[in-house]
Amino acid sequence: MNLENIGLHVPTLLLPKPGIDLGLWAVIACDQYTSQANYWQQVEQRVGEHPSTLKLIFPEIYLEQNGQEERIRHINETMLRYLDEGVLVARKPGFILVDRQTCRAKSRKGLVVALDLERYDFGAGSKTLIRATEGTIVERLPPRIKVRENAAIELPHIMVLIDDPGKTVIEPLFDLPLEKVYDFDLMLNGGHIQGYAIDDLSHIAAIALALSRLVSSLENRSEGDGLLYAMGDGNHSFATAKAVWERTQSAAEDKNAVMNHPARYALVELVNLHDEGLEFEAIHRVLFHVSPETVLQAMERYTQETGMGFSRQDCASLEEAKAIAEQSGNRHGIVFLAQGGHGVVTIEHPRFTLEVASLQAFLDEFLKQNPSPLLDYIHGEDAVSALSAKADTIGFILPALSKFHLFKSIEQDGALPRKTFSMGEADEKRFYLECRRITS
Repeated sequence: MNLENIGLHVPTLLLPKPGIDLGLWAVIACDQYTSQANYWQQVEQRVGEHPSTLKLIFPEIYLEQNGQEERIRHINETMLRYLDEGVLVARKPGFILVDRQTCRAKSRKGLVVALDLERYDFGAGSKTLIRATEGTIVERLPPRIKVRENAAIELPHIMVLIDDPGKTVIEPLFDLPLEKVYDFDLMLNGGHIQGYAIDDLSHIAAIALALSRLVSSLENRSEGDGLLYAMGDGNHSFATAKAVWERTQSAAEDKNAVMNHPARYALVELVNLHDEGLEFEAIHRVLFHVSPETVLQAMERYTQETGMGFSRQDCASLEEAKAIAEQSGNRHGIVFLAQGGHGVVTIEHPRFTLEVASLQAFLDEFLKQNPSPLLDYIHGEDAVSALSAKADTIGFILPALSKFHLFKSIEQDGALPRKTFSMGEADEKRFYLECRRITS
């Protein structure tokens, strides 16, 4: 069973000891609700003094606040305390089969495994077995590196996609007699989750064989390694793990021995692109602290200066704006929302394939020239509507990417513009639950 060829590693997982309330232990990915402080305040109130992954992560809504170093120090100390006090208990090496129910999906199946960071490169033009699906912003890594570099354990909110139309890897595991290791409700509209142990060597071997067959079926092998694993959620977290692993390698005196270091691997949940419970949602944009009219006028100038056309149409409702945008054909119709109402901007002769690319190119240029406004990436049209109702705020609503175009797009064009798609709405994101030691 050669797992290295398929970039797979069998981890020793850590789960809370019996008696700990898993409904308070598990919290949503740190990069969610970044403009909705009320959500994280509710999480803090619920958790209180109970053991929780909330105390092991750095919610990104707090990244701009003072006291980062103190927060990170407390996170690292809590990790060690949970280990020393037996809050976290090691299981037999293996995987965990996950069945997640959300308010939109009765079942989304996944498999918690560790992937080999040696088989991953987030650089442009990468042909590695594991690839980024969106452009990695290197400037976003330092605060994440600070959290991970001295951490004793890792917690995954990373979800990685496999393109398995025959459903040969994950789905057959649900027919096996497996030990159930957790079964509980997730907080704040997170749904329900069940987990089953996959620690029998014959079952692990069957998974490895199915993944190996997927590798064998990949096309374009002459261009390098085929694309087996595509980052779904947590692209920058996986890139952070890669950066810390490279630092660990560089600092090691014994270059051979370091290849067995636990930091070489990162814990993720694999999800089949063809799972019926997996839906792609658009990630929308909201600009704060700027006049909407200033933004729209700047967009018109930008499109004209870059050889594209521009038109704008005000609408009576969001539904009308969306209907007009959907009929744009080869043009890019993008819905905007502001305190003054709704509308559509239409970009003629766009330079990019996707609407999100056209919008992001403009926003990047606009923010270079106007550093004061704040840009946030928002899940859900309702959240965009609520935020855009405030003064000096403008929101843009984007169409969703078809999930079945993802692998082909990555293979042909490389990484997509950042924040192109989301695997579900914010409350469908992965909750922190399983842990793994990353120190030797």
